[in-house]
Amino acid sequence: MQQDFLLEIKDLCITFGTRKNAVEVIHGISLTISPNEIVGIVGESGSGKSVTSLALMGLLPKKSSTLSGTITFEGKEVTNLSEKQFQALRGNDISMIFQEPMSALNPSLRCGFQVDEILKQHTKLSSSEVKRETLQLFEKVKLPRPKDIYNSYPHQISGGQMQRVMIAMAIACKPKLLIADEPTTALDVTVQKEILELLKALQKETGMSMVFISHDLSLVSEIADRVAVMYQGDIVEVGTSHQIFKMPKATYTKALLNSRPTLEKRLEQLPTIASLANNKFKPIEVTPQQRALRHKKLYTQPPLLSVENVSKEYFNNVGLFQKKRSVRAVNGVSFTLFEGETLGLVGESGCGKSTLGKTILQLEHATQGAIWYRGKDITKLSKREIRSLRKEIQLIFQDPYSSLNPRIPIGEALTEPMLVHSIASSARERKRRALALLEKVGLDDTYYHRYPHELSGGQRQRVGIARTIAMEPKLVICDESVSALDISVQAQVLNLLNELKEDFGFTYIFISHDLAVVKFMSDQLLVMNQGKIEELGDADEIYANPTKEYTKKLIDAIPKG
Repeated sequence: MQQDFLLEIKDLCITFGTRKNAVEVIHGISLTISPNEIVGIVGESGSGKSVTSLALMGLLPKKSSTLSGTITFEGKEVTNLSEKQFQALRGNDISMIFQEPMSALNPSLRCGFQVDEILKQHTKLSSSEVKRETLQLFEKVKLPRPKDIYNSYPHQISGGQMQRVMIAMAIACKPKLLIADEPTTALDVTVQKEILELLKALQKETGMSMVFISHDLSLVSEIADRVAVMYQGDIVEVGTSHQIFKMPKATYTKALLNSRPTLEKRLEQLPTIASLANNKFKPIEVTPQQRALRHKKLYTQPPLLSVENVSKEYFNNVGLFQKKRSVRAVNGVSFTLFEGETLGLVGESGCGKSTLGKTILQLEHATQGAIWYRGKDITKLSKREIRSLRKEIQLIFQDPYSSLNPRIPIGEALTEPMLVHSIASSARERKRRALALLEKVGLDDTYYHRYPHELSGGQRQRVGIARTIAMEPKLVICDESVSALDISVQAQVLNLLNELKEDFGFTYIFISHDLAVVKFMSDQLLVMNQGKIEELGDADEIYANPTKEYTKKLIDAIPKG
């Protein structure tokens, strides 16, 4: 008996470019989705996940892409539909939640108006009925204060709220198939858990099918019935969630599953896809005794940094004759940091993590309190002294692409700060140092002449790290520096950061919302909530026995996989 699939992809090939320089990015893949089924698609950046989803929506550029094979939706071939026919299908029968809500939502239009538009396009409801339906959708996706958010612009609401607006837009016309493309990337674990539970509840209530695309395997394991693993434009394995996550067959799937840090044990190094594929990886566990000996050595020396009762307050004018309103982003924070230590700093968005990092860097000035670095209160330094301090305290940014100048080749991006801080005596010496730094972070000398747009996300992050260590700093603040990277690339970068720490004697403040990553990196853990310290202590001890409800909530929200 032949099964009736909602969607069937057969021998799909997608090629970009003209005949002379055509590049095939999807190589004859086949996949089926049944009614009322959630299918997860996992794989790294560049594996073809998003390109496949755009093909299903008819959103591939017509002039620069060619498509062969078939995509059948409800028994009808859709690859040959006209733009007008696709417009009737999109949003109505097949809908999509995009990866980045800030760029997917129009910043100049109110949130309510953007959802109204979808309903006006596909239904015959009156304006008042459309508004009522939109407000009901906002309630359904559990947005707080639906009427306020209806009248708000995207920049006035949080990332999690923007994602909920996107979901409301996607389910407005009760689609039969919902494509969720990395719907929780860069969201806090607690918000991520809420979005996941919301999607599950909506799917159960409406009976729609779903394609859930992500590079986070733990996340996919919590929602999908079946999973397809993609690698370099091919589907390497398909199976039930249980088969893929408990009994994987493909070498690539096994490597992908093993390269994420675990909460159960602490390894010296994370396995990478390359090391697992070559059978070169030997897991070395760090014992509690080894950690205790290391910490004894660390904590008997004088602290490198002491933060004492630091607060940072922002003021905003709410009206001409009204009082200024103040917001305390950091509120009475105190801790010490020792040379060679990694302090993990975790908490939800808006808890004050990044503001605290900027205050230590003196990019923001503390409203009160003192910050002692090598016995000197850096809150009282002159501009010239702060400029000199910049060499000692460096930052690795969250988004390597926006922190690199797109018009400057990589070599110049590395030698420019050396010139500013008078490191090396000649241009030749600076170039020699830059090439040595590239080699240190796993990039060869051809990258010296490349531009940022020619590099992958992981390669750009390596350049960002090379630029940071060019300054020979003592203290490095990593602000969400691996949050946008694939699991396998993340493993490579985390291993690299630990190697550099050993080689150069770095001290890290590691800021992240990914608690599994922070545990792998950290000696001590500082949990922040609404500008204050919620919990501070040994990283392993806090994960094993959290004393505060807030910390328990963060740990419980981590996808277990």
